[in-house]
Amino acid sequence: MMRQYELVERVQKYDPTADEALLNRAYVYAMRAHGNQKRASGAPYFSHPLEVAAILTDLKLDDATIVTALLHDVIEDTDTTRTEIDQLFGPEIGALVDGLTKIKRLDLVSKKAEQAENFRKLLIAISSDIRVLLVKLADRLHNMRTLEHMKPEARKRVSEETLEIYAPLAGRMGMQALRDELEEHAFRWLNPEAYRTVTDKLQELRERNEGLVEEIEAALQKMLADAGMKAEVSGREKKPYSVWSKMANKQISMEQLSDIYAFRVIVETIDDCYRVLGVAHQTWRTVPGRFKDYISTPKQNNYQSIHTTVVGPRHQRVELQIRTRAMHSVAEYGVAAHALYKDGQKVNGSGNGASAKTLVFSDKESGPYQWLRRLVETLLEGSNPEEFLEHTKLELFQDQVFCFSPKGRLIALPRGATPLDFAYAVHTDVGNAAVSAYVNGRHVPIDTRLRNGDEVEIKTSKSHTPPAAWESLVVTGRARSAIRRAARDAIRRQYAELGRRLLISAFERIGESYSDERVKKALPRLSHKSLDDLLAAVARNEAKTEDVLRAVAPELAATARAAQRTAEEQGKAKGWLRLTRAATSKLRLGSSSDSETTAGGPPAGRVRGIPIRGVKNDMPVLFEAGGAVPGDRIVGVLAPGEGIRVFQIHSPRLQEYEHERWIDVAWDVDPENPERFPALISVTAPNRPGTLAEIADVIGQSGGNIDNLKMLRRASDFTELKIGLEVWDLAHLNQIINGLKAKAVVTKVERVFE
Repeated sequence: MMRQYELVERVQKYDPTADEALLNRAYVYAMRAHGNQKRASGAPYFSHPLEVAAILTDLKLDDATIVTALLHDVIEDTDTTRTEIDQLFGPEIGALVDGLTKIKRLDLVSKKAEQAENFRKLLIAISSDIRVLLVKLADRLHNMRTLEHMKPEARKRVSEETLEIYAPLAGRMGMQALRDELEEHAFRWLNPEAYRTVTDKLQELRERNEGLVEEIEAALQKMLADAGMKAEVSGREKKPYSVWSKMANKQISMEQLSDIYAFRVIVETIDDCYRVLGVAHQTWRTVPGRFKDYISTPKQNNYQSIHTTVVGPRHQRVELQIRTRAMHSVAEYGVAAHALYKDGQKVNGSGNGASAKTLVFSDKESGPYQWLRRLVETLLEGSNPEEFLEHTKLELFQDQVFCFSPKGRLIALPRGATPLDFAYAVHTDVGNAAVSAYVNGRHVPIDTRLRNGDEVEIKTSKSHTPPAAWESLVVTGRARSAIRRAARDAIRRQYAELGRRLLISAFERIGESYSDERVKKALPRLSHKSLDDLLAAVARNEAKTEDVLRAVAPELAATARAAQRTAEEQGKAKGWLRLTRAATSKLRLGSSSDSETTAGGPPAGRVRGIPIRGVKNDMPVLFEAGGAVPGDRIVGVLAPGEGIRVFQIHSPRLQEYEHERWIDVAWDVDPENPERFPALISVTAPNRPGTLAEIADVIGQSGGNIDNLKMLRRASDFTELKIGLEVWDLAHLNQIINGLKAKAVVTKVERVFE
């Protein structure tokens, strides 16, 4: 175990001005706090924070970060409090330690929810101070190095979490060396058989190509020296997990991989990078499609390098990575390489001799930080931590495409992204209002996969609301989160409006006028926090209109209930068909005209029905199989959690619902803005070539739209088709049916209900 003076010497070696007293105090405090605690291996627990601190000294981090590493478990695993840390080491270190402390006593139903909630807390802390992430990654790395002492189920859980979250997170922050080691440990425990297979294959390859790396290094050095260039050349073999993941993703064998051997050429200037590239391409044959210039177009984590694959000595394909020394530092250490020191206030506000330096990170290094800020924005807008964790995993994918806006703005997206992802990457409002996309000047479907260099233009409409189905068209967590949120808001508005209309109708039945203010006054008696909550509950049939009436106007509600019972008894005695739950048996069946009708009951009165619009309705309305169109007599059924189900009066399924759930509905057709409605027809026709085309032609010529088509029975001579249509009204539907009947290829056509 590293001694106290050894830790101080390691820090002072790269930072002579480090606060020795602060480091000594933290070392002693953490050792005493953990006392006799042991790790699963039997080693003193204090050895763990000490090793975490040692890892961070390799990254040359400031003394406050090293102190945080020593203290990172004291709040979680000992009796130490945040207040005590603040008093002894200052509020800055206290905040860092608290950000690394898991939430205790979580009242959550699943381990996944607990994991998500802790990760949410961690990300918020990281967004405030990136040093929290550096300590967390070092903490995870040491835990992975000692994972053999854990139980098998714990090894599996920790390895999965590492591979899904922490290794990609290290990659997005540019810390590639740390990512590689995390992946190797996780791969070893999650898939030991594959790990052994790949390592054995690499060993065979190493023996077969003995001396190859040194030979290529020497050839590169000589080639560059002959060109008058100074460069540092080093070769490496690809890591087992990287080999395995490429083989799995590309479905190829190890022999087909072009970059098992990679060589880094480190030079002084950017001009030298391109000179090296020219020399390499003139000397060795290039492999087509294997050139990437991350200097002119850096990755989001600020990684810069030129990648090219050539056929070198022994006809071996090798990857060259050409970069400057500064770029190499960023490639290896990521955000840790951006550390700057500046004079500032003492870390310890109480004046206990803490460091007068604070580690900060330049805002100019915007790539990883922009991504992190966007991630936290998604977190704060998300409905639950598990959803946020899902979005985070989506955002962590490294493979990217680079696209441009018409004004030249560069947008980096995950591979497989669509114009919708692009729109949401520009701004959430652009994504929500997107109606069409143009890629390189061509109008394309909004779910088209984008490629490197595409110029994407998004057309928007202020009146547009993204449908929930869009979630399946995007790959970024930002887009999915925004679509889910917009869909939830739209559904909430729809249910609130439906609930309001149901209450308006209910108030009219008792001779009262509805107003939001009247209902708001009754909210405490109805156990709802807001008017919208209550209205949505009414629409979902979770709150009864009678209960609202009783809370707002109890005397009138009682009178209405008595009148309704009397009317129902009279109706049953006369055998009337009850069509609504109106206060009397007088009701209006919605139709395309203003005529009042009844079903053999008493004379019709005038009761306002809930207005029903087309298939793109702005209220939660579902048309039952078979559909209904203006001109049909319709009945609504209040379906819990769904809204209104609309039935044509002759639908056999209508009788499956209790009469108490029936409500009065009416067509709300705007002649200036016509909408289509669903209908279902059955067509029997000869089974011969061209029949379906003739049927579709009749429907198309009549202005109908085929929504779906099924072949129910197909004999050797005849076929029965069930065709779902979208039509304007009953007259339009009859026009299509009559047109089909007039065709010689149609034997039988009729409207059907299910």
